Amino acid sequence: MKHTVLRIAAGALVLGTLVPAAHAAEKLTLMVGGMEKQIYLPAKLAERLGYFKEQGLDVELINEAAGVDAENELVAGTVQGVVGFYDHTIDLQSKGKYIESVVQFSHTPGEVELISSKLADKVKSPADFRGLTLGVTGLGSSTNFLTQYLGVSHGVKTSEMTSLPVGAGNTFIAAIKQGKIDGGMTTEPTVSRLINTGDAKVLVDLRSPESTQKWLGGLYPAASLYMQNDWVQAHKATVQKLANAFVKTLRYINTHSAEEITAQMPADYYAGDRASYMKALANGKVSFIADGRMPESGPPTVLKVLGSFDRAVMGHKIDLSKTFTTEFVNAAQVK
Repeated sequence: MKHTVLRIAAGALVLGTLVPAAHAAEKLTLMVGGMEKQIYLPAKLAERLGYFKEQGLDVELINEAAGVDAENELVAGTVQGVVGFYDHTIDLQSKGKYIESVVQFSHTPGEVELISSKLADKVKSPADFRGLTLGVTGLGSSTNFLTQYLGVSHGVKTSEMTSLPVGAGNTFIAAIKQGKIDGGMTTEPTVSRLINTGDAKVLVDLRSPESTQKWLGGLYPAASLYMQNDWVQAHKATVQKLANAFVKTLRYINTHSAEEITAQMPADYYAGDRASYMKALANGKVSFIADGRMPESGPPTVLKVLGSFDRAVMGHKIDLSKTFTTEFVNAAQVK
């Protein structure tokens, strides 16, 4: 009996060395420049739908209020990817650092320049930005880029207006209500919350392709998954898995109603008003790209916008081919 038990134990030990252990999910950390913003909805939605796990990925999503801080974490190697605006790829290349969009979520900013209702009668266009204090998520953030461009393109120098970092959501709302800012650039659901309470009015709407072309002169690819170029080249299999998950998520957004999508999101994202969140999403779905591909006309528009006020971009020969890749979304389409 004793010898039999020993033989079984020894056999099990040998068998254990022959049978491979189950593959552990590959761990990744992605930083999101404002998790609750509807423009970055694909990140949380992919997690909620189980599309990361489906690809064998264990993805941790970290929230960061400002995109400029998220890009700093990426360059420092703290995170493997960022869900943020494509324009950071051009901004960083002008500083000698290379990151690229590997999945493009949207072809419009999805942002709105709001103005305090107290000033709505006086401020009719960006030409009236002179002397105003305007809220942005952070200095060097995409909201700051867009605000500066709107002013400069309407004859207002960047030195003639003040950008104040106030974040988004509750902090942005408090800044408007307390008079710390005269207006500012923000996104849904913050836009609807301020409109519904009557504290602000829409001055410039960059949510639809038509309005984006009107104000920026073309499509402006914005929300994306961007990563360091060198990391992408060294981890192609992993990047492909991420692309597979995000392209599937974008397809879900394209083929499901705002009500169905809203039902998948955490309740605290609604900020207490599910109906407004759903209505804003129904209108904002047009911003998302169904296949994750970069629109051909987009990068030149972004370069033009940044080059209008950013001296580093003006004086640097930007290679747009190194700011995005369609390799992984193209492969995801085949699957």
